[in-house]
Amino acid sequence: MVEAVSNVADVATSRINSGSSMLASNFETFLALLTSQLKNQDPLSPVDSNEFTGQLTQMAGVEQQLLTNELLKSLVAAQGGGGGLAGAANYIGKDATAAWSATKFTDGEANWSYEVAANAASAKLQVLDGTGKVVWEGDAPKKTTGVHDFSWDGKTTSGANAQEGGVFTLKVIAKNATGSAVDAQVLTRGRITGVEMYDGEVFLTVGNSILPMASVIALEEARTAITPPPTDGGDEGLLASIASSFNPLKLFS
Repeated sequence: MVEAVSNVADVATSRINSGSSMLASNFETFLALLTSQLKNQDPLSPVDSNEFTGQLTQMAGVEQQLLTNELLKSLVAAQGGGGGLAGAANYIGKDATAAWSATKFTDGEANWSYEVAANAASAKLQVLDGTGKVVWEGDAPKKTTGVHDFSWDGKTTSGANAQEGGVFTLKVIAKNATGSAVDAQVLTRGRITGVEMYDGEVFLTVGNSILPMASVIALEEARTAITPPPTDGGDEGLLASIASSFNPLKLFS
């Protein structure tokens, strides 16, 4: 379905581009002819004012059509392409992992994940505010190879509290025993709940983050926890009830 929509969008974009090129060429030609006519008109028999007004109206109509085609191109790009909203809408409800470090401080916490490429001798985390200033710094909870989660309670190094709704970024600095840097990156993980378009680029809502779709490095089907039905007497009570129902002595009672 998405492929079909994408093909239609490509055809529509191609036709709009072709039409725009033709209109632009006609517009330039029309403008050159009109200018030449005005320059070389007979002073004793100038161009009729009604005719001149009509030509200006036609020129304005061509210019308006060019603007309309540009708007159509933007609309097709937003709605049809495989990388547009139509394709991104299929990601809603999936769990995503993105190489993205910015998130919103909400309900008293900000959550990130970070990945360390190899076991590190030391690993520090820094939380930065919207101006790039480090407002908190501390040791990473884990420094072994793999992906680890980190939750910040909003307490800054100076003892102040983070502003609710503020956007903060996380930075991870890992080093080995010799002091050399160990590859590490900050990740944003969570359920995709929405898609938006900004300046022709698709952005996804993942948890409390809004991130470009290009930053997503992994997708998987959402996992739903299965809760077993409650049992009043536990497994032993259930087995005892089944055994009692098959007791042959009950046939004579």
